[in-house]
Amino acid sequence: MSPNEAKPERSAGPAGAEDYLSIQNVRKEFDGFVAVDDVNLQIRKGEIFALLGGSGSGKSTLLRCLAGFEQPTKGRIVLDGQVMNELPPYERPINMMFQSYALFPHMTVEQNIAFGLKQDGLARDAVRRRVGEMLELVQLGKLGKRKPHQLSGGQQQRVALARSLAKGPKLLLLDEPMGALDKKLRSKMQLELVNIIETTGVTCVMVTHDQEEAMTMASRIALMDQGWIQQVGKPDDIYEQPANRFAAEFIGSVNLIDGVIDEDLPEYVTLRTEVLPVPIYVGHGITGFEGQQVSFAVRPEKLAIGKQDPAQPYNKARGTIEDIAYFGSHSVYHVRLPGGFKLMANFTNQQRWASESMTWGDEVWVSWGDADGVVLTS
Repeated sequence: MSPNEAKPERSAGPAGAEDYLSIQNVRKEFDGFVAVDDVNLQIRKGEIFALLGGSGSGKSTLLRCLAGFEQPTKGRIVLDGQVMNELPPYERPINMMFQSYALFPHMTVEQNIAFGLKQDGLARDAVRRRVGEMLELVQLGKLGKRKPHQLSGGQQQRVALARSLAKGPKLLLLDEPMGALDKKLRSKMQLELVNIIETTGVTCVMVTHDQEEAMTMASRIALMDQGWIQQVGKPDDIYEQPANRFAAEFIGSVNLIDGVIDEDLPEYVTLRTEVLPVPIYVGHGITGFEGQQVSFAVRPEKLAIGKQDPAQPYNKARGTIEDIAYFGSHSVYHVRLPGGFKLMANFTNQQRWASESMTWGDEVWVSWGDADGVVLTS
């Protein structure tokens, strides 16, 4: 090796359960455009982890860096103590299942699953045994002789998953795993895939733009926007405690009310707003200061709606029902306040035609409790 040649990076040592996959200060640029910007993530062994975001958020570029299809401009990717940066895709202990499944149309199900094993030179008996194990795992034991075009979309997906798992990868990557399925099948396959992946114990990173998919399948989620990680957490944490306005708006529906901190005490906080006639009262302290501009986020299902004035001096408003969206199990009421601001409130339909008790044009009250919303400082 010449003095000017870079020395190969040494292993970071055996990884613990908490940092099995370590993404360290990863940045990826394309001709001056920053697609991934200084991302740091620690992913646990055996975890199903979702990269969630809209188009252009950087999630797919980060996944391609993990797979080795793209080389990070800066930073390191360490899997089970081994630095991945300089390894080509075929040398990484990583397999990827593509949205299109990429099955070989001229091969049978068995041959598709066996392809990678044969490429690695595995003995014929070992290949046959492993293919049988994978067929049983994905519950396709009787369909091994069929070609991909003879299978349903869900069956094709399971074949692609079996092929990805056949070599026993340390990391499984899923690229929009439900993108090719219709909504009804998608809901069914989400749970099936989770069960299969958890049975094998493989660590999994999935990319999706579908918040419902991420919330259903992942044990933790990294919410991405413009190359940045906006928030990392369990699905319920991100939903109930969004870190900022972007997180609140991206996950689910939300009412966002701009205001100013009026009182900031360890036990409670009150906010002044231009759209509500009474203060917003939050039953816990926050990291803020009096006079600070903030936003208050409260989910539609946290709001109570009715024709009687709630017996509370705060967290309420009177308005007119302007629109009703019926979803079977519940209806969403869009209530216009006197100043023109709109609030959304969910109403559970516990009986048929329950919405007839409140209809378009009715004057109603909306209200919520002191622990039902979140103060956002960014």
